[in-house]
Amino acid sequence: MLRTVITATAALGLAAGCAPDTSAPVKVSALVLNSNGEYAPQEVELRTITDIVGLKGTVADLHGGARIVLDPEDQDLATAETPESFAAALLKGEGHDVKASYIDQGGVLWPADFHTWNMVTTYYSLERAFDYFQNVGNIPAADFKKPVTTYYFPEFVLKQVDKNPMRDNALYFSVMEAFMVLPFDQLQRAPLAINAGIIAHEYSHRVFNLKVYNGAAFPQALSLWSATNPSPGANILKSFDEGLADYHAYGTTCRSTKGCDTRFLGTSFDGAYEQLAAARDLSVTNRCMTATLYNQLYGQGLDEFGQGGKEYQVGTLIASALYQAGENTGQREVLMRAVVAAYNDPDPQKPGLFQLSQQYLNNQSQFTLAVAAGAIISHVTDLRLKEAVCNELMDHLQIPRDSLVGTGNPHLCPASATPGTTCPVLNTRG
Repeated sequence: MLRTVITATAALGLAAGCAPDTSAPVKVSALVLNSNGEYAPQEVELRTITDIVGLKGTVADLHGGARIVLDPEDQDLATAETPESFAAALLKGEGHDVKASYIDQGGVLWPADFHTWNMVTTYYSLERAFDYFQNVGNIPAADFKKPVTTYYFPEFVLKQVDKNPMRDNALYFSVMEAFMVLPFDQLQRAPLAINAGIIAHEYSHRVFNLKVYNGAAFPQALSLWSATNPSPGANILKSFDEGLADYHAYGTTCRSTKGCDTRFLGTSFDGAYEQLAAARDLSVTNRCMTATLYNQLYGQGLDEFGQGGKEYQVGTLIASALYQAGENTGQREVLMRAVVAAYNDPDPQKPGLFQLSQQYLNNQSQFTLAVAAGAIISHVTDLRLKEAVCNELMDHLQIPRDSLVGTGNPHLCPASATPGTTCPVLNTRG
């Protein structure tokens, strides 16, 4: 369900072939979604790889066979005093370096087994997501500090949910500063490891953590706010995290062979899961905040709000509104760049989401949808685009116009901004 949880996998013994040249760029064959909507072998370049057999590079470092256990009764977790000791307590088995096997065909390395196909494609997708945030999001490579550890098919046990290892998931887990790509079971159509949109969605969570949470393993605002009930500020943060992850994942698809895909989940989620892909399709124009969802957003604690995936429901409203504003004005990448800039900005005239969450740390009720949306709006400089963003967010999220227009802040909505008429008007406070 793409929820930000933990994960792990079974030990893998991947056969190593002859050691090929590992100097980047390396030409390899990966499974890439083509213009016909099918995953097929495609020659690509891995530009950041330093060890093609161990699949290590400046973007990611893959590990297999790890065991990660979250058990409320684990004394090591209970006595952990730092994020580092907590992460160490979770890791019950470190696993091992992966060993990929290839066949050299005219200077192009072809994976020789299933797991090599899977891992090469995972690294390539992570590299594409990294490239997107560098070139579209304007995030310097140095901000990422180190390659992200990527646990491939780890064994992850979430004991309070199930004693058996989880499957069919991919996620970024901030406590361990790591990605997890779990074994697949029900999702046979296209395992999550080869779905570049899903990998980009998870990479977006890493960027959100890096910028909005200032890289904290346990984000201060989220931890403090979620300790109370209701926790509207925490619910809004989680909703923006999920919605913007979908929006950026869509952005990465626009730089792919197939082209822009508003329903990137659909290539993996079919059958019983097909409705999930449809519910997250950014191109649907009539998605609206309901009175029930609005009351849940402001009136429930984070745990209760997370039941049934309500953060995804609100997140889809955010992503769809931004999609429509960017596409209708022909300024897709301009808006995506503005969204990333809104994550963290010390300028007091247009503070970022991190600064705003710190400003209202002791009173989360003031961290409203209007405040969070205002961080994005204030980083849009083009007047036509700003007006479109304002109109769409006011309409689909039911943010009152007077909370964004006429506030005296010139960086927020212009006087010409008016909520659209797609959604029925709710009596909200923003």
